[in-house]
Amino acid sequence: MEPIRVAVPRKGRPLEAVLERVARSGFEETADEIISTLRYEKAITKGERTDERTVYERLASYSDLSTPEQPEFTLFRDARKGMPRRIVFDSITLPFGDRRLQLVGREEPLRALRKHEFALGFDSADLVLEEIVSLADEPLRSLQAVNERISPSDTDVRLVTGLGDTVHHTLLARPNVLDSPDQPLDRAFISDYSGPLCVSPRYERLVEATLGSKAVEGVEFTYPEEGQEEEAAIAECGLGVYLTVTGSTAREHGLLIGERLFPSETVLLSNVSEMSAAAESFVEQFLATSELETAMPPSQ
Repeated sequence: MEPIRVAVPRKGRPLEAVLERVARSGFEETADEIISTLRYEKAITKGERTDERTVYERLASYSDLSTPEQPEFTLFRDARKGMPRRIVFDSITLPFGDRRLQLVGREEPLRALRKHEFALGFDSADLVLEEIVSLADEPLRSLQAVNERISPSDTDVRLVTGLGDTVHHTLLARPNVLDSPDQPLDRAFISDYSGPLCVSPRYERLVEATLGSKAVEGVEFTYPEEGQEEEAAIAECGLGVYLTVTGSTAREHGLLIGERLFPSETVLLSNVSEMSAAAESFVEQFLATSELETAMPPSQ
């Protein structure tokens, strides 16, 4: 019987969020092995660790192709200076009830679903906002509202649930940008604001979706210079949007922490036209074991 195939990122926080859910399903050792291997390889790529073995020797030591229940890794050409080869996740097959679940690494799982290569996948909610939600005057405030902004004529992909590994896209500003110390730094402030707003280049459409098209009519997007920290660039600009957890780095740059605009987390996605009975069963079991408030029916 064919396994249930689910597209997952090859590396990074979204993949770790998926693996943490895998760990809670009884595969803690396997998940920990994959996460620790990828973190080690990331450190080598960034020059923080060294290893006398070649990248091919390390790859051979990590992957056991004779056993599908063991993780497989592959090589990816990293975009960093010199374009080094980086070891990333490839796949693993695990027992899932009376079937098997195969997690398959993809550079952009959302796009693999859009191309009907998979019925299910995990990816960042950010990419969903950047690629498939429609822009409107009203701001997009929550994961629950995402499917209402996806046109059925554009794509069959829908958001099923979030995994809860949440950080937030947050308004940040220097105090002197506000008219008074008591003025809230929120969407209403942006609606009345005209001037520069600093964002990461890839977040321009996301920011417009979460603030609302009408609110950004007087806004001029600016971007950090190459190699510049986002918080430093926002402090230089005066106002911006960036991901925050505690806000400590922003405060170190003299920035006020404003309204949380939208959760940035890993989400389960489905291509509704590709869903099979096995895929539906996976979604039902996944949601049944989810303790997350963001869960929603896959048919939305």
